[in-house]
Amino acid sequence: MLLGAAGAGLAQGSDPFVREAPAQAAPVLQGASAAVPAPAPIHLTGVQNVTFGSPRSSQNGGVTRVVFDLPDGVSYTLTPTFSGLRLDVQGARVLPTVSGRLGDSVSEYRAGGGQATLITPYPLSLTAGWQAMEATIGSGGRVLILDFGAGVKGGASPELGKLVRTVAQGSAPSAALAPAPTPPAPLPTGTVSAGTAQTTTAQTTTARATTAQTTLPPGDTVAPAPGGALPPAPALPGADSQTLSALSGQVPGTPRGALLTPPRIGKNPGQTRVVLDLPPGTAYRIVPGGIGLRVELTGVSVTPQVVQNISPELRSWRAETTPGGAVFTLLTGAPTTPRSGWRAQLLPPASGDLSRLAIDLSPALADLTPLAPQEKLLAAVPAVPAARGMAILALSASYVRPRVVIDPGHGGRDPGAVGAVIEKEVVLDVALRVAALLRAAGVDVVLTRDRDGELNPDKNTDLTLRAKMGTPGTQLFVSIHVNAMDARSALRGYGVETWWNPNHPLSSSLAALLQTHVVNETGAYSQGLKNSQSLAVLRNSRIPAALVEIGYTSHPVDGLNLQDTNYRDRVALGIAQGIREALVTGIVDGGAVGGAGK
Repeated sequence: MLLGAAGAGLAQGSDPFVREAPAQAAPVLQGASAAVPAPAPIHLTGVQNVTFGSPRSSQNGGVTRVVFDLPDGVSYTLTPTFSGLRLDVQGARVLPTVSGRLGDSVSEYRAGGGQATLITPYPLSLTAGWQAMEATIGSGGRVLILDFGAGVKGGASPELGKLVRTVAQGSAPSAALAPAPTPPAPLPTGTVSAGTAQTTTAQTTTARATTAQTTLPPGDTVAPAPGGALPPAPALPGADSQTLSALSGQVPGTPRGALLTPPRIGKNPGQTRVVLDLPPGTAYRIVPGGIGLRVELTGVSVTPQVVQNISPELRSWRAETTPGGAVFTLLTGAPTTPRSGWRAQLLPPASGDLSRLAIDLSPALADLTPLAPQEKLLAAVPAVPAARGMAILALSASYVRPRVVIDPGHGGRDPGAVGAVIEKEVVLDVALRVAALLRAAGVDVVLTRDRDGELNPDKNTDLTLRAKMGTPGTQLFVSIHVNAMDARSALRGYGVETWWNPNHPLSSSLAALLQTHVVNETGAYSQGLKNSQSLAVLRNSRIPAALVEIGYTSHPVDGLNLQDTNYRDRVALGIAQGIREALVTGIVDGGAVGGAGK
């Protein structure tokens, strides 16, 4: 069994979430001699022929409806979890099934061993994300009706309220990578524990947004999550985040041409772990690409197989034979590069002689390696004439350093987004690093704050005062923020995005430079450029202005990025590089600094 390490502290209050991932069924290698045996039937006196399963589903707008028939004598309990809804069934044999998408809000259905699990793309609480009721159909039979959707509320109907279960805090087992079972055991599940932080509500980009909402940067409306923040994703045992994962390696020993068992899968919110059990002498090569990872193996064989609809991070895996061995293709939900989207570690045998190649997959996995000292230097930025835009009668003009305003969002009584990190603390830290890089390159940096404080207790006034610090003679305004989404959508929010408003003809060009450089330096997932909201800190500026969201504090993986000092160094370098390029290529108020780019 493969367990994911949670690493977050347990919440002190009551917790409506179940802190465990749903049980999973093992894939079967068709025609393999070591195939996983089918689950034995459950022998219940008098009900051996009664079965539960074969759900029917339909989609109506954003709501997915799933209906189960309830034979006489069957009872059940409902358990909402981070990964979906689990049904524990008594009085019938649950038909073993693994099926794909039942609708927009049910990405997978798994059943067997007395349980049925409907996997959703967002966490469920006791009352949010789902509702359940029973009904009697025309033939007199009972049915269980389950509705799922990000906006669905209610949970179990009053008649079913007593059937809803939760798991006591602290009940999740400690995490570890289990040795490969012989014969293969059911696929392992990830475990999670309660977090103590809060997350913030999702950004509103529709025309229905209020004036107040369109004034604030994305993710700034803070609201406590019903069950606490999602726990951080587990790290690979023995892995060093300051070193990129090796793209190749070999298991010690002499190859013996063994037939590999299917990969074992562990799921945690925001991250999926794949474990390949490799015999002695097996060599491997990992090839990142636009659709996922290829794991090329020599000295082994496999039975060709495809398994689909595994998790948001792993859409499918495929095993194929090659002349020298085998290849596993892991189809991910986002591109992978040599330094982002995945991590891998070759682990020694826990028992027996099978080593374990463990691969973590998440689009939020970024480059956390340290920058070399020489990488923390920017090329000098030319000075700007003090009399720019005016007739210069003297034979020579005086020059001054170009001026840039850096705005670390929030401060003082306004913490900003709160989750894995506190926004006001992280953005100030990053802004100070940006300022140091630019000042060393000859730029006059003005910080809207250099300590934990606000410019004005009133939020709208504070934002306006920040924007107005871009006084005449200032070339650029850059605001730095951390993003967040509410618990229902938290797994969908990760990566870097940059906002601009049409306050100045060059604001969009500045935003594009910042986005490009930050993504290039960090390897973070790019959410692209945004301009669907009118933000006070941007629209009230009279010079080119942009707002960079450097990551999501509400995401289990991205939150860990924001905690990492090497990631912050890389974000700061990317912002500084984007500002420098804007200054020397003319994407500034009044034209290029020092005449470059004209």
